[in-house]
Amino acid sequence: MRRPSERAPRVRRFTPAERWVHRATATLMAVCVLTAGCLYLPFLAQLVGRRALMVTVHEWSGLLLPVPLLLGLASRALRTDLTRLNRYGPHDLRWLRAALRRRPGRPAGKFNAGQKIYAAWLAGAVLVMTGTGLLMWFTHLAPLAWRTGATFVHDWLALTLAVVIAGHVWMAYGDPEARRGMRTGTVDPAWAQREHPLWEPEEQAGHQRGPAG
Repeated sequence: MRRPSERAPRVRRFTPAERWVHRATATLMAVCVLTAGCLYLPFLAQLVGRRALMVTVHEWSGLLLPVPLLLGLASRALRTDLTRLNRYGPHDLRWLRAALRRRPGRPAGKFNAGQKIYAAWLAGAVLVMTGTGLLMWFTHLAPLAWRTGATFVHDWLALTLAVVIAGHVWMAYGDPEARRGMRTGTVDPAWAQREHPLWEPEEQAGHQRGPAG
C-alpha cells in the first residue's frame, strides 16, 4: 500500500478559465431560474414581491447568459473541450446502452455520452430561450402572433430547463470526485480510469495532432 506521500498525482481535468466559465454560467442560470420562479409561482411572487425588479433581473441575467462562454473561447483548453463535447464515437453509443440498462462497463473519453448530450441540449435551449425572450422583451420586433408563440415556447422550455438542471445537479451530488474536479481542476487518477477509461488515449491522440495549450 502506498503511503500518503507516495500517492499518484492528481489528474488535471479543467483549467481555471474553464472552471470560471462553468461557475459564471451556473450563477447566471440559477438567477434566471429563481427569478422565473418568482414571476410564475404565486407563493414565491407573494413572498418576494417587487415584480418589476424580478423582471429586470431575469431579463438581464438571461441576456448575459452566453457571455461567460463567449469570453471563455479565448482559452484554447476550453475550445479543445468544446470540440470533444461535439465529437461522438461508437463508444458513446455503448455508454448510452449500458447507462439505460444500468450496466457497468461504460466506455467514455474525457466526457461521457450523457455529458455530451446534456451540453448540446443546454446550448440549444439557451439559444431558444434568448431568442424567445428578446421577442417578449422588445414587443416591436414581431407581430402579436409571434410573441404569443414565443411566450408559450419560453415558458414550457423554462420548465423543462429547470427539471433538466435539477437532474444535472442531482447527478453531480452523487459523484463527489466529479464535483471536486470542477471545484479544484484535478481528479483522482483511479476515478479517471474507472469513469473515463478512454480519456488518456484521447489525450495522447490529441498530443499527436498538436498541443491544446
